[in-house]
Amino acid sequence: MTMMSPPSSVHVGSHHPSPPHVGTSSATTKIGITKCQLPARRHLNPLSQDTNRLCKFKNLTGAHTETISIPLQWENNNLYQWNAIISRYAKSNLWYDAILIFCQFLQTDHKPDHFTLPCVIKACVGISNLNCGLLIHGMAVKIGLISDIFVGNALVAMYGNFGFVEDAVKVFDLMPRRNLITWNSLISGFSGNGFYQESFDLLVKLLVNEDELIPDGVTLVTLLPVCAAEKDVLVGKLIQSLAFKLGLYQDLKVQNALMDMYLKCGYMLEARTILEGNENKNVVSWNSFILGCSKEGEDEQTFQLLHNMLISGVKPDQVTILNVLSVCLHHSQLLKVKELHGYSIRHGIESDQFVGNAFIAAYAKCECGSSLTLAGNVFNMMKDVTLSSWNAFIGGYAKNGNPLKAVDLFVKMTSLGFKPDWYSIGSLLLACAELKLLQYGKETHGFVIRNRLETDLQVSNSLLSFYIQCEEPLSAKIMFDGIENKNFISWNAMITGYSQMKQPNEALNLFRMMVYSGIQPYEIAVTSVINACTQLSALRLGQSVHCFTLKKNFTRDIYVSSSIIDMYSKTGCIKASQSVFDQTGKNHIGLWTVMIAAYGIHGNGKKAMMLFYEMQNFNMKPDHFTFIAILMACNHGGLVKQGLNVFNEMQTIHGVKPKLEHYACIIDMLGRARLFDDALMLINEMPEEPDARIWSSLLSSCRVHGDMELGNKCADKLLQLDPNKAENYVLTSNLFASFCKWDDVRIMRQRMKELGLKKEVSCSWIELKGKVYNFFAGDKILPNIHDMWRKLEDDITQHGYKPDTKCVLHDLKEDEKVDILRGHSEKLAVSFGLLRSCKGETLRIFKNLRICEDCHNAIKLVSKAVDREIIIRDNKRFHHFRYGHCSCGEYW
Repeated sequence: MTMMSPPSSVHVGSHHPSPPHVGTSSATTKIGITKCQLPARRHLNPLSQDTNRLCKFKNLTGAHTETISIPLQWENNNLYQWNAIISRYAKSNLWYDAILIFCQFLQTDHKPDHFTLPCVIKACVGISNLNCGLLIHGMAVKIGLISDIFVGNALVAMYGNFGFVEDAVKVFDLMPRRNLITWNSLISGFSGNGFYQESFDLLVKLLVNEDELIPDGVTLVTLLPVCAAEKDVLVGKLIQSLAFKLGLYQDLKVQNALMDMYLKCGYMLEARTILEGNENKNVVSWNSFILGCSKEGEDEQTFQLLHNMLISGVKPDQVTILNVLSVCLHHSQLLKVKELHGYSIRHGIESDQFVGNAFIAAYAKCECGSSLTLAGNVFNMMKDVTLSSWNAFIGGYAKNGNPLKAVDLFVKMTSLGFKPDWYSIGSLLLACAELKLLQYGKETHGFVIRNRLETDLQVSNSLLSFYIQCEEPLSAKIMFDGIENKNFISWNAMITGYSQMKQPNEALNLFRMMVYSGIQPYEIAVTSVINACTQLSALRLGQSVHCFTLKKNFTRDIYVSSSIIDMYSKTGCIKASQSVFDQTGKNHIGLWTVMIAAYGIHGNGKKAMMLFYEMQNFNMKPDHFTFIAILMACNHGGLVKQGLNVFNEMQTIHGVKPKLEHYACIIDMLGRARLFDDALMLINEMPEEPDARIWSSLLSSCRVHGDMELGNKCADKLLQLDPNKAENYVLTSNLFASFCKWDDVRIMRQRMKELGLKKEVSCSWIELKGKVYNFFAGDKILPNIHDMWRKLEDDITQHGYKPDTKCVLHDLKEDEKVDILRGHSEKLAVSFGLLRSCKGETLRIFKNLRICEDCHNAIKLVSKAVDREIIIRDNKRFHHFRYGHCSCGEYW
């Protein structure tokens, strides 16, 4: 059987001269090996006539006569004894010594046979010397061993290991006889060099080969990592079935490989089934499953597996400790880290350099003063401190709350003569970004340029992330454009940066460029693009990205699914949010949190409460963010009693300590309900001083409920805490205007003018047929829109509408105030939407500021007059207008 040779593109390594083949007479004259600086022998092998060739061989391999002493009695060894010696060194991975013994062997009158050359070829692979292997290949041709199956197998394996798959295929095709090792060697060459489809094609040819060879455990173990790399579970399951059919399933290596494949493909249940059914688990079995769980972030399950491993009598090794430490990311796991540390000390594992560094990182990640001290103790106790040790120590501080200490350690490290690598630079830039030390970061950038490290892609990506975190979009773009060989991390960082810096259009444009460039987007980039669609309130574009995620199977990622749920909720499609949520496994607290928040901003507090308790029935423990979501839902839904109960249960039942964000939700809720005394009492009982957000929400409630005295106090506090924010002066001005204190209004506006602050212009927008239309208050560009509103106004007047001129916070005449109300941006958007949309179509309108009482009442009646659902999202929440009612229940 003859195989088709793969195309020339399969050359993974650099070009090398074609090896000699059978029948190539010219090659036989070029291979000659003789003595070089070795004791003279009475009888010389005919192969060793050329002294220069042996010198070249030894120079290529780096073997020297001083490496090993050759006993004189070996001179009289027979061929079997020489082979045994060479084989012993090769099997002990003493590659150079094996080759040196082979050089000594060539001084004798013995000729290499089919046992000698495979051992030497293996040694050539061991020292990563292709030219040495080519010389042995030539020797095999010269002495007539090229057709031997053992030599051929060794050559196939050698060329595969060096990445020259085409040459491996040539040797394979020229072999007059092949066995299973031949096939396995070529399959390994294909799979190891990224030719996944060819690997599977070769398996099929093996199954139908005329020699009736049957795959063994090695064949399957070679192919299963290919399935894992390609995430091809279907083929993996077929190989599992083949293992059953061939009676290979009980092979421990096959079971370990199957489990590893399922874990890397995300099929935890199937992997667990294999582990539990394996009666002969070894340390590799346990390590594979522990690694799979740790990668999924399943900390409790990882610790339980370690416990089960110990009970089963299998002793954890360095790999086990490293895998378990990777899930120790929180201060609550400090005790676990200490237990692992104690075990490592008792069993002598701590002395391992990698384990020591891992303990430094794990203690640092526990984010408390004592854990950082323990990290320092491990570092100080290390006998041989390496750059990796410094990196673990610096990275621990940089990533876990003490970036200033990280900077100090970096300075100390360099003063001791350690040269920073990409990881050191990355940790330093992370610390600078956390501290917003733009100048220090720029100095680090200068260091990178002076030391010619800018060509290192990881360093460039770290600099890119630094400028993004420092909110320097122009510097980030220059950095991004200057990276020659951008990888997916570069693209993801820039797309995410644009999204975080509220530049959604730039994020979307860059995402398009990424896809058109042929670079496969990963989940993080897709999440950022979905967030960009959310910022733009672009429903149709968001739906397109959702389809893209379904095609790429990204919806299995909880962050992608959470972003899609959030996108639909913030574009007014709460039913679509619920649908996406129902299609997830509901197996992560983040999914529940975002769905609760979705119902919260839509004013459906009761549904949010149902989800909150249903979540706990799924054994999901609410966290800090979950409580923000449910308290916000109670706030918008007017569920004061339920909100207070949740706030109390937060500490007493769930053990979550309230933060300022939670207090802000409760105080805002009490203010909206006009429970000002309770709100002030809570402010006094807070462990922290209230921030500007709390006083701002309370001031807004004072204006709505007409409490001038408390409003004045809130305004004073607000302007003291945040005197450079225009919104705070506008809130204060609106409070004065609601009580007709026009002199105070003018004072506020004058202060804004002196500080160079400008009020945000009211803007509403609507998306129709994929195009977004913007409207600003007072726009008179399209007269037919105003005519449309006049017509609507006539219709709703019959339903009891009267313009609420109290919403115009200016000292004007009543008719002037009515004209201003007619020009409100949300009314213009509604009019335009009714003119341009089909009958019965739901209108979705978005506004950058809070909707006023007059617009709220008017649009409520418009929904009844035109028999349409109109959804408006202001800067606080959604309002669903239908049949003359609003989902907020007049509570907003």
